Formats: sequence, C-alpha cells, structure tokens
Amino acid sequence: MTNILRDLRALARGMWTTLRHIRRPKNTIVYPEVKRPVAERFRGRHRLYKYENGLERCIGCHLCAGACPSGAIYVGAEENDPQNPVSFGERYAKHFEINMLRCVFCGFCEEACPVEAIRLGPEYELADHTRDSLIYTKEMLLEPEKYAPKRQFHADVDEHRGRVGGLPDDEAGVAGAPPGHRDTPTGARNNVRREIGG
Repeated sequence: MTNILRDLRALARGMWTTLRHIRRPKNTIVYPEVKRPVAERFRGRHRLYKYENGLERCIGCHLCAGACPSGAIYVGAEENDPQNPVSFGERYAKHFEINMLRCVFCGFCEEACPVEAIRLGPEYELADHTRDSLIYTKEMLLEPEKYAPKRQFHADVDEHRGRVGGLPDDEAGVAGAPPGHRDTPTGARNNVRREIGG
C-alpha cells in the first residue's frame, strides 16, 4: 500500500509541475529577425586580430594548433621580412586555416595564444551547404565582413571581443619579445642564420 501512495504522490507532483510550466507566460522571439543575445563567454566563430598599425597579431608560433584537441587548426609560418614585416614577431602565419567541421569550440586556441591573436566571438549561425565553405582561411578569419561565406556572417551578431587594436610596443612582454629588443621600428627581428650541430 505504501508503494501505491508513494507512486500517486510522485504522479501528482509531476502533474503539478507540468501545469505550472503550461501556465507560465511564453518567452518567444521572432527568430531570425530578432536574435537572442548570447552569454558573455559564449564561444562562437573564430576571428584573427590586428594591431592599430596594421600588423597582424599572429606570430606563427603554432601554440593554438598544438592546443587544439581535435586538430582543426593548421598554421604555416614563415620568417618575417624586417623591412616589410607582416607581424610583430620573428615569424608570421603565412597560412592559417581552421576546419570548422572538426572544431569543438573549446576555446583552447584562444587560451594558448600568447598575443591574443585568435578569439572566439558570438557568431553561432555557421550552417552552410558545402563542406568547403566551413574551412576558414586566414583572410576569412582576419576580415569576415569581406571574406566569410554570406550564410555564416551576420553583422547584427558579430562583434569584437576583448582588446582590439593597441600597438606592439605596448605589449612587448605579452608578445614574447625581450624587454628593450628593437632591431627594427616594428620590433621584427632580422633573420639570423645559425649552424646546427658541431
């Protein structure tokens, strides 16, 4: 008898909870015309950043690719030309690709980056018709307004996260350059050839 009473109480409690939810006013939005704001720490589409003077933040260190648990990031680095540098460091990322089909949006790449070059933003509508459009190139990551697939970029949602701009001189400690190191005005070092072995 006690089992029957316990079951009836549980049934009544479940029905009462259901009725409470049915009577509650609905919180609906007119999607996709109106989009619900995402949480402050939401991890959406990636974006690469530049400094105010136009130099890329990415120094081609491969730490983001090493930290990625799904192997979704490929970085192809080259030596920086001190006369015409692309980034602040000795190297720069000539190729930077993210396979969004493999990405798990964990944010490890963002945490591993020593110069805050890559960040995950609030963009969450990333569906598309072809697999190729989900392989993000360096251009698509630096300027999604121009180069991202039209189905995957929404100006009303996309916004910059964290520090934007700044100058490399203000961030010498962050960028890994030794204090006082200035071979060139931009901080890019001259190429040095070293003999290996011996």
